[in-house]
Amino acid sequence: MPGESPEMIIDGALLRLRRERRGLSREALGGLVGRSAVWVKKIERGERPVRSLTMIVHLARVLGCQDITELTGGEVSVPVADGGKLVHPGVSALRAAVHAPLFAPATPAEDVGHLAGRVRQAWDVWHRARDQRTAVSSVLPGLIETGHATVRAAAGAEKRRASVVLSETYALAQQYAAHTVEPELYWVIVDRARMAAEQADDPVALASAAWIVGNGLRVTGHTEEALRMVADAADTLRPQLEGGSDRLRGMFGSLCLHAAVTSALDGRDGDAWRWHAEADRTATALGSAYAHPWTMFGHGNVTVHAVTIGADLHTPGIALRQLGDTDPSTIPSVERRSRLFLDAAKAEHVRREWPSALQYLRLAYDTSPEAVRYVPSARALAADLRRTASGALSHLAAQLADDIGAGAA
Repeated sequence: MPGESPEMIIDGALLRLRRERRGLSREALGGLVGRSAVWVKKIERGERPVRSLTMIVHLARVLGCQDITELTGGEVSVPVADGGKLVHPGVSALRAAVHAPLFAPATPAEDVGHLAGRVRQAWDVWHRARDQRTAVSSVLPGLIETGHATVRAAAGAEKRRASVVLSETYALAQQYAAHTVEPELYWVIVDRARMAAEQADDPVALASAAWIVGNGLRVTGHTEEALRMVADAADTLRPQLEGGSDRLRGMFGSLCLHAAVTSALDGRDGDAWRWHAEADRTATALGSAYAHPWTMFGHGNVTVHAVTIGADLHTPGIALRQLGDTDPSTIPSVERRSRLFLDAAKAEHVRREWPSALQYLRLAYDTSPEAVRYVPSARALAADLRRTASGALSHLAAQLADDIGAGAA
């Protein structure tokens, strides 16, 4: 497809060759990765691009590949052994809190309002810190243990309110865990968020859980299921928008942005921009000062997602035009600001504008080192820039790759 970067997209002919060498039918391969035979057929025929690094790694692992280059034909190397994952030092404490014994000495319960304030503060730290994973890793395990204790100790309306807070805690845990933990732990975290929201019996909490589960589905390459999940949740909230609370409208906008990016990853450009336009209208109605406390939905985040959509659709001109209309200082989340520059780097990489790609990737890293270092596609981009840069840029590209932890290509 013209204008697309070949390095991080599956080559259909290579996929078919590897599948046939393994003696697998399309149905068998689809079943091993949770998809259909028709899905595999479309990829092999070049009718459906697969851009999710997680799904590319999954397919490569099932087919016995050592590196994704065996399926992409590109030069950006990501070993299949770890899927590009980089483990954060705080993962062990998080894992222990998630799997804490049920009959161990009980963690004291807290006043629900006080606990809610602590969770909101942790989300604020996540969005304001340059090293967000490190900043929340010391408090997240305790919030999980206290959240469970508080839900167990409460009753009636307070129990439902405590369940909302616990679901928001697990939403933060999901953000922390992305690309840093084993799939089993990641999905336990996602499922706990959903279960807590169901216990809350609150429509907005349930919609928030759809956003969380949709993140899990999308990051594992299940874009169709993710889109269905968030679109259904948005449809549930839409009739309540007029006169609805900021909490409800903010979550509705978050779901719209989620659907927009998911549609873009699936190559549905019309749907992506339709969902984005609905999110933009919602942000305008909420006002320029509004930002959802943990999804950061608001005018700034709508702008970030416009650049993301352009990058994910492999339409770099659109992505960079959107960037030109953006004032990064209006984006309240440091992590999202870093993502803005990272997506710009990807767009420039598609255009093979190596100096600009390197400049934007450096901006992304300087804005938030951990928002880049723990993203496998960012490390792959850094490794490729190290490989392709020449002359005066080669030293700068090598230094940035070392800073990010991409290593030599």
